[in-house]
Amino acid sequence: MAKTQKELAFLRELSIDEEWTRRFTDLIDKHFDFTDIDNLLYINASTGSHAFELGEKHEDKVDIFATAENEDMLHIARDKAAAIRSGVDFSMIRFEEDSFDAVIADASLVRPREYEAIIDEAVRTAKSGANIGVLSVTAGSFGEIFSLLWEVLFNEGLGDHGHVAEDMIAELPTVGQLEKIAKSAGLENVQAHTANEVFEFENGAAFINSALVADFLLPDWLSSLDDEEKERVMSKLSELIDVEDGNLSFRFSVKATLLTGEKA
Repeated sequence: MAKTQKELAFLRELSIDEEWTRRFTDLIDKHFDFTDIDNLLYINASTGSHAFELGEKHEDKVDIFATAENEDMLHIARDKAAAIRSGVDFSMIRFEEDSFDAVIADASLVRPREYEAIIDEAVRTAKSGANIGVLSVTAGSFGEIFSLLWEVLFNEGLGDHGHVAEDMIAELPTVGQLEKIAKSAGLENVQAHTANEVFEFENGAAFINSALVADFLLPDWLSSLDDEEKERVMSKLSELIDVEDGNLSFRFSVKATLLTGEKA
């Protein structure tokens, strides 16, 4: 049964931010330039874990404003901010243009077709010369899943006989395509920093039943199917993983990418 928005928000806080999001935010900690920044906007800050870390790291030197994806995540983030007495300001407002010295946007859990809109929003809210960083997933990710998913969809006569899986692969932009989008949006000195992240599961059942897969990845990928079809695909996918990998664990890889640049 599909989780409610509130349940998904708690899953983001309890497991997804640590299991998934931290793999991406590590790139910010390594490659983003915080020099001479007075204020920072963090777009799609989830329940705030990384924003709080940045606030603690930069103490009173940087005013941090963060937007949550929905009201339930906003409530969790604000409760956490109050509990730890953090100065990070969480909201869901639309900030004015040219307002921030730096903007970070996390697009790691949105569909690739939304990347352009998120980059545009980051550029809109940044001042001229501001540092901008966008986290995303790029081409070469999920290949181990997509190949098996294509086989299941084809065998079951679903997803336009596997074309849904093919569309998922084609939808992921290459680093070069992402750089082109960023330059078109008004970024200069564009650079990409990529890390190959591996996710490992004991077997097919562990993979299918994990919150990351069951509640965040597969529902989006299989959105064109009805509930009965989704259940059938998930069951067959679990079986196929065990057939293919035997007693070995199942792994899939993700190209975690941080795109950085400066607003012209």
